[in-house]
Amino acid sequence: MTYHKLLIANRGEIACRIIKTAHKMGISCVAVYTDADSESPFVKLADEAIKLSDTYLNGKEIIEAAIKTKAQAIHPGYGFLSENSKFSRDVIKAGLIWVGPSSKVITSMGDKLKAKDIADKAGVPTLPMTTDPSKANTIGYPLLIKAAAGGGGKGMRIVESKKDLKDSIIGAQREAKAGFGDDRIFIERYVATSRHIEIQILGDSHGNIVHLGERECSIQRRHQKIIEESPSPRVDSKMRAAMGDAALKLAKKLKYESAGTVEFLVDDKTGEFWFLEVNTRLQVEHPVTEEVTGKDLVYEQLRISRGEDLGYSQEDISWNGSSIEARLYAEDPANDFLPATGTLIAYEVDENIDARWDTGVKQGSVIGTDFDPMLAKVITKGKNRTDATNKLALALQSLHIGGVTTNRDFLVECLRSKDFYKGNTTSDFINKAKPKRSIELKGVELEQAAISAALWIQGENRKNSPILKGIQSGWTNSRLPKQKISFQFNSEKVSISYKSNREGLFEINKGITAKIIKWSKSGIDIEIEDKRFFSKVTRKDEKLVVHGPWGDILFKIMPRFKSIGQEVQDGGLVAPMPGKVIDLKVKVGSKIKKGDTLVILEAMKMEHTIKAIEDGVIDELFISDSDQVENGALLMVIKPK
Repeated sequence: MTYHKLLIANRGEIACRIIKTAHKMGISCVAVYTDADSESPFVKLADEAIKLSDTYLNGKEIIEAAIKTKAQAIHPGYGFLSENSKFSRDVIKAGLIWVGPSSKVITSMGDKLKAKDIADKAGVPTLPMTTDPSKANTIGYPLLIKAAAGGGGKGMRIVESKKDLKDSIIGAQREAKAGFGDDRIFIERYVATSRHIEIQILGDSHGNIVHLGERECSIQRRHQKIIEESPSPRVDSKMRAAMGDAALKLAKKLKYESAGTVEFLVDDKTGEFWFLEVNTRLQVEHPVTEEVTGKDLVYEQLRISRGEDLGYSQEDISWNGSSIEARLYAEDPANDFLPATGTLIAYEVDENIDARWDTGVKQGSVIGTDFDPMLAKVITKGKNRTDATNKLALALQSLHIGGVTTNRDFLVECLRSKDFYKGNTTSDFINKAKPKRSIELKGVELEQAAISAALWIQGENRKNSPILKGIQSGWTNSRLPKQKISFQFNSEKVSISYKSNREGLFEINKGITAKIIKWSKSGIDIEIEDKRFFSKVTRKDEKLVVHGPWGDILFKIMPRFKSIGQEVQDGGLVAPMPGKVIDLKVKVGSKIKKGDTLVILEAMKMEHTIKAIEDGVIDELFISDSDQVENGALLMVIKPK
């Protein structure tokens, strides 16, 4: 079962991750890609690449690509076809090696209802649940509606009361159908103050099965994880042993082969835990386990797929230090974490910070709505949890990024919060800790960022000048007025006036002085009122991303002269994101109240509800069901009461 050529049936960060380990093992790699990914890093990192017609979900086309390139095995990564039992069977039927568990296991664990039944029979505790909405009251509110198929937070709804049950079921079914082609749902008890803790398992074809300890993945938004760590601050050695034993019971019953994860829900108050599901693939958060155990999980997957035995037992597994991972997303935390799109004007990692970056993007990457908006996973390891936390926050702070709205600043706020340091990382962390959703830059800091941008531009102008390059822009021996440049920051206008004097200092605005220590194409070393700092600067046309002590700021250079622009219609409701209209709740003339659902948009197989912010009447409609809308598109006009 040996092989030397592997096709990766995936994209982005995970494709890069698999290729790196495969190359270390002397295995050449084939990438598959679509038009949207033609310039993505993973395509160039692979030894060969095959273009797909339009999607990563066409298993037949992917198998044909493997045969065409003489690849002998297929690694599915996570998402897409990784938990598609038919695809795994088709891979094997084609005479190829499948890097993953058997199709039988994928089928049984892909259906959460079947998985719960098997867990019960294996003696693993499960939550009270029902598939009959009429019996929801027997479980008690709050409830959690979940899709029977799939995962990733899709098809999930928290229901606080009976009046919300019907609409929540309809929404969950619709989202599950769109995401997995299966609209079956079930209802189970919702534990508000809980933790999501999972156990990593590894099994080979010789009957050897071990667990690699736990990962805590409780900090989530929209039921999707954003910060994970190992070990969990809640789990002691006794609890770890109990959860590990439960995971091994289930794994042995399944005769599990390859890497997998058994997820549990833990009551934070009592420590009681219940089985949630088995993910029959590599998890997004697998790096934290790698960091504390020293096991390369992709390496183990590939070895197991070749028929090799583990070569070690449970007694040989040890854990060292603490590791934390943060998922960097293109999304807007201040706008209910809606996905964001655009082009990464700046994307530069500070290599001096001790952190691991698993990423699939680069400067210039276009972030659209075709795929999950995750840009990178940032992982740190420390001798203890505090060290790992501080390293991760610093690594994120040091990232120079702009052009697309991200959750970077929100992640830093989470990590720097008292609750995180104390280990109070329950599933309601965001509501309890209330970390800031975005940078609130104003006053002196905003002015300093704008001064850095303005003087960097004057340096660029001087460098590009055909004459008198040695004279700084803004220098004059006459009484001419200062040069002026204006920026747009969010919706705010920031103006900087500057003039160079004979001492080489810049006189700025209201008596402020600044000195350029050093200018370069990539940034500016500047001293403003005796405070010196270095700002990275990246320019794309009229946009500048400036990174300094305040973080990353996106400035747009405003034109010197006014031009006729479009007027914004009074009462206009615009799309907060690009997406598809899947449920329009109103028509012209509809009377609405504050909080009423107006329209539901779908992006990346996730639903996003847009509600009325005030009472009124729908005066005009510019959309209909199934329309595709762009970010900022006018959806409707509401006439206030």
